[in-house]
Amino acid sequence: MRDEIDDLADAWRRDELPEPLVAMLELSKRAGRVAVLVQQALRGPLAELGLTYAEFEVLTVLRREGEPYRLRPSELTRSAFLTSGGTSNVLQRLQKAGYVEREANAGDARSRFVQLTADGLRVTEQALAASGAAHEEVLARVPPEDVRAAADALREILLVVGRRRFR
Repeated sequence: MRDEIDDLADAWRRDELPEPLVAMLELSKRAGRVAVLVQQALRGPLAELGLTYAEFEVLTVLRREGEPYRLRPSELTRSAFLTSGGTSNVLQRLQKAGYVEREANAGDARSRFVQLTADGLRVTEQALAASGAAHEEVLARVPPEDVRAAADALREILLVVGRRRFR
């Protein structure tokens, strides 16, 4: 069986790209394609909650921290894989919606904390349920052992490439 990435791989081979590079390109294209399909399945349910995907990511990072669901903006930026400017914009929207609040850091007057509100926790729980449903919908026909094997293989790759910093 073939997928849409196989056609790209055929073209790369016709262009005489080395086979190891073709495999790398296939890996990144397939991983990206799975991520896009999950995000597409989640876009509607998040929109019904009034959230974007970036807002969902920030809320879930705070939720994972456990009570009191609080982090510094710089910690949010790293954990949500956003830029500092992107985080700032997302936080402004979430604060306006009443899902997060910013409070002074008693230990450092130069910094502030971002914390989930009760409404923020409620909408995050709803969004997490929608995320689970979207993942189950997209991956429903993939055998669980194949999902586990792919997740483990991608972990091994990420442990190597994730250490590298790019400009």
